[in-house]
Amino acid sequence: MSSDRTDEKEAAPARRRAKRSLSRRLVIVAAVWSTVALVAAALVLVALYREAAEREFDARLDVYLRAIIGEMAGGTPEEPAAPGNLGEPRFDLPASGWYWMVTRETTGKVVFASASLFGDQLDLPAPAPGAVMRSSITGPRGLELRVVQRTIIFGEAAAYRIAVAGATDELRSREADFAGQVALTLIVLGLGLVGAIVLQVRIGMKPLVALRASLSDVRRGDAEAVDEDLPPELAPLAQELNALVRSNREVVERARTDVGNLAHALKTPLSVILNELRGREDPVAAKVSEQAELMRSQVQHHLERARMAAQRRVIGVSSDVEPVLDRLVRAMAKIHRGRGIDVAFEGGEGIRFRGEAQDLEEMAGNLLDNACKWARSSVDVRVTRMESDRGGPRFTVTVTDDGPGLSPDEMDEAVKRGRRLDETVPGTGLGLSIVVDLAKLYGGDLKLARDSGGGLSARLTLPCL
Repeated sequence: MSSDRTDEKEAAPARRRAKRSLSRRLVIVAAVWSTVALVAAALVLVALYREAAEREFDARLDVYLRAIIGEMAGGTPEEPAAPGNLGEPRFDLPASGWYWMVTRETTGKVVFASASLFGDQLDLPAPAPGAVMRSSITGPRGLELRVVQRTIIFGEAAAYRIAVAGATDELRSREADFAGQVALTLIVLGLGLVGAIVLQVRIGMKPLVALRASLSDVRRGDAEAVDEDLPPELAPLAQELNALVRSNREVVERARTDVGNLAHALKTPLSVILNELRGREDPVAAKVSEQAELMRSQVQHHLERARMAAQRRVIGVSSDVEPVLDRLVRAMAKIHRGRGIDVAFEGGEGIRFRGEAQDLEEMAGNLLDNACKWARSSVDVRVTRMESDRGGPRFTVTVTDDGPGLSPDEMDEAVKRGRRLDETVPGTGLGLSIVVDLAKLYGGDLKLARDSGGGLSARLTLPCL
């Protein structure tokens, strides 16, 4: 038992996922895809901006590098001219983050340096001869520097390494600002996209909602056909549903006609046989008459069951419970007024039986008739609605009398076809068995129990809307 409960608990999330609405699935899928696309777009935009900003920064350092080379060329190979501040005041500010340095390649001795180094040196990687090398290093005060360096040969043997460096904090700050602006912009865009998706799904699902409402009207009996005024993608579905409804009704009508023909075909010969035997006293006539009556009873039962089975398969049939039971209660109160039977009725408001009113009247009428026959002074009829996970919503009709009641064995016998527990009470003995058969055809059931007051309590459960 515990393992079964565990399996049910494990299966519950799967059932909830299976029942997730189509609209929610579409919105979730579109939102996830939009989020992934926007995040990817943000990463690409930030990467492109970083690359462009670094190219611009390197181009600026290249200008300073060429300016230093140009100024050094004004001297001799052994004694090049000293570069000036290159038009950038930060090269003259100590530890400003902007530096340049010229070293002799052969000795590694610093020949010239910007005032911003303030006697310090840059720890440079060795460049390839004749090529411009770009790299990132850690400079004075731990700042990250972007460095452009090149080895220049003046004359035949005078080689100098020239390096220009700039702090990247401003560059990284601009990149962070740009990334924040991109993120904010794409978040707003993403929210707008999700809102547009939700609106699009709702507008797109409206025809399906209309189709469901129209089909629900047919099922409840408020309409005879599904509305076919739908978009081209759904109109064929509505047409097929209407064809199914028409086919179902035609099948039911043919079944009713066949049942009626069979009833007339069988009842007439049985009536003739009984009329011919009426008044005869011999044992054979009595036996034949007894069997003919039994045949008529059985034919009536099976024809009634076939008729109800045909009606059960009609699509779009429903009926209000309260008017049917109220009419039955008033009729039974009048019929049994001479015996002083008080018939009380409670509940049923707003409940619709998923079937025809005459079927409900047949089942409830049999229960009320039996209760009134056996009751001493009162019969109570109560209707309640209950929700069920399996088979949809249901309602119960509970009929309780204050009669002698039945034992468990007698309750089993009472629902058997044609079984009568007391020959002194008028009837064919088919009432409760018909109720049981009809309830099963509708997916319901009938249960008998002993009431706390000693009488019989009959509980009929049927589907509702």
